[in-house]
Amino acid sequence: MIIVMETGASQKDLERVLKKIRESQLTPVINKGEIYTVVALIGNEANKDLVPSDFEAMDGVKRVQRIQEPFHLASRTVHPELSEIEITPEIKIGSKNQLLIMSGPCSVEGEEQIVRTAKAIKSAGAQVLRGGAYKPRTAPRTFEGLKEQGLDFLVKAKEEVGTPIVTEIMDARDLDLMLKKGVDILQVGARNMQNYTLLDELGKVQKAILLKRGMSASIDEWLLAAERIMHGGNKRVILCERGIRSFDSKYTRNILDLSTIPVIRKLSHLPIVIDPSHGTGKSSFVESMSLAAVAAGADGLMIEVHPKPQEAWSDGPQCLNFEEFTQTMKKIKKLASTL
Repeated sequence: MIIVMETGASQKDLERVLKKIRESQLTPVINKGEIYTVVALIGNEANKDLVPSDFEAMDGVKRVQRIQEPFHLASRTVHPELSEIEITPEIKIGSKNQLLIMSGPCSVEGEEQIVRTAKAIKSAGAQVLRGGAYKPRTAPRTFEGLKEQGLDFLVKAKEEVGTPIVTEIMDARDLDLMLKKGVDILQVGARNMQNYTLLDELGKVQKAILLKRGMSASIDEWLLAAERIMHGGNKRVILCERGIRSFDSKYTRNILDLSTIPVIRKLSHLPIVIDPSHGTGKSSFVESMSLAAVAAGADGLMIEVHPKPQEAWSDGPQCLNFEEFTQTMKKIKKLASTL
């Protein structure tokens, strides 16, 4: 249930509404917009005796309505205005901010590689360095990342170049280490989108979370995964579409579902990032899908970049080299400036 306050409602009016909500052992969530203040009732309303008419007669209340979506905190019904999420004081995503570009290799392979990449992507205009220190791999004898040493190399690049870093967290037991090292954005990979133990732990920290859509996940399931993180207290969730599995994988690695951009924009206030590298699996398609995502209204892009893609330890075929990335960024900037 949500309660929309009148534009002229006083603080006392609001306090009376909040008091009634708390007396029913529900949690009020207040969103103050430019025009209206919206109060959401979070909790198991089915076990309460509250009905909309309990609030409709109260001073300062404009209207009361039921929340139809299963995801409450992530919905635009509860939070009508688009969210802006801070990565650093200078870098934000969502709302009225510029397009956020996160770039770097699939996996961190060494200090020289990641520092060199950080310099190249920053020079081209990307704001955030991505790189995998812990890699989820299906086969047990493939490269699974440099782990803590990879984190150290990422931090070295961050200190030397000044780019915040995003890397994947696979296990809640690694959370303290990543926070201690200074990871700026914690990425939840597609395979872990429904790892509820991990999501619950990420809900306890105040750090930006990049939540990738599961390979076979519906949009509701994706948003409910975001809801679980937000329910824990962390509202800094960024959604990432990285492609879904379908019947045809002959020409692309996945099906990059760009229709999620307008759908998410209608359903949720959370920012959305598109990953065309995993979405297509082929570097030759990354530029066109990046431009399409920007045109469709994405808040950001995650693009894999490697000094020598042909020598990459993982996912080389979908990585751009430095020159390709620079040229792609020029086209992205040009398109973004017209929107």
